[in-house]
Amino acid sequence: MIHAVEELFGWLSNKALPLWSTKGVDFEQGGFIERINPDGGLIGDVRRARLVARQIYAFRTANELGWSGPGRELAQHGLTALVANHISDDDMVIPVYMPATGRSEGGFDLYDQAFALFGLANAARLGHQEELEARALRILARMREGWGHPVGGFAESRPPAAPLKANPHMHTLEAALSWREISNDAAWSSLADEIVGLCLERFLSPRTGALHEFFDAEWRIDHGSQLDVVEPGHQAEWSWLLLRWGFVTNQLDTVLPAARRLFDIAENEGCNVAQCRLVNELDANLVPKWDHMRLWPQTERIKALILFAEWTDSQADRAELEALLGGAVSALLDYFDHPIAGSWWEHIAPDGKAVVEQARASSLYHIMGAAAELARFTGARLA
Repeated sequence: MIHAVEELFGWLSNKALPLWSTKGVDFEQGGFIERINPDGGLIGDVRRARLVARQIYAFRTANELGWSGPGRELAQHGLTALVANHISDDDMVIPVYMPATGRSEGGFDLYDQAFALFGLANAARLGHQEELEARALRILARMREGWGHPVGGFAESRPPAAPLKANPHMHTLEAALSWREISNDAAWSSLADEIVGLCLERFLSPRTGALHEFFDAEWRIDHGSQLDVVEPGHQAEWSWLLLRWGFVTNQLDTVLPAARRLFDIAENEGCNVAQCRLVNELDANLVPKWDHMRLWPQTERIKALILFAEWTDSQADRAELEALLGGAVSALLDYFDHPIAGSWWEHIAPDGKAVVEQARASSLYHIMGAAAELARFTGARLA
């Protein structure tokens, strides 16, 4: 495992971060480039709040892990764009900004709201916490006032209408936990507790224990539609977040059974064992529905494997989990065999070949998230 981790960190230090900190940044109009073509061409005609927030995290984390490049400065570059282009004077998050016209687009989108809170939390680690937290709390207050759901969590429209979505709540939980790590304001603990409760009560299938993605307007699983999917990557990501919540609140017993079941679904039904990778989608019966293997689920699997390895008291289980972890890191490295040094393939097909497509800048957030957990677990550092 150590060799694979060293290779990952070397690639980040010497290839990925240099690429995305130069070609991936719009130093003239602000923000970050959204995608890079396999031939090196840049796609940056729009700016999304979610990407700006993710890049704040990615570069702040790179700085924290010892990267010698301008991580702090690039996180500040992202904060400037987030505040100027994606947060209105009345504390609404603006999903899309068009730099060519200076026009903003899009109404309320919980996914972008969640990432704005997450981006502000990461920027606050670098300074001006009081000011940034005050803005984040105002955003949260607007979310609750306008889109709070009576059962819990948030709707996507007024009045609540289907489909309601688990995924943006996952990132809202991530944002709440990020704020909770640096703030004593009860709003963040309350938000995290609320979403964990909603997950345990509504997001999980009573029949399989799997976490579903889409729900009707009353938070009931939307069975029978094309939207009724189970994503192995999200089983891993939710299990990691539930364990994080359990550790910091001393309520691990509350979430451990659900987290363990999600992890088992990802590892068993959701894993292409021959390639040591999670597939994209299962159906409601946990049968593979889309067997391509996207990059980001592999990073979330790494994070979950680490927390379960740390949790177990069994030396045999820990050794097994660490072996799986080493395989998962090695499998992740294959996505980086790309004609543009520091870029990546987003999907690997069932035959093991990469799908030729644009690299999404947003995937850096996932990669850096895995690197942060690996650094904590192994002591590895960026150069």
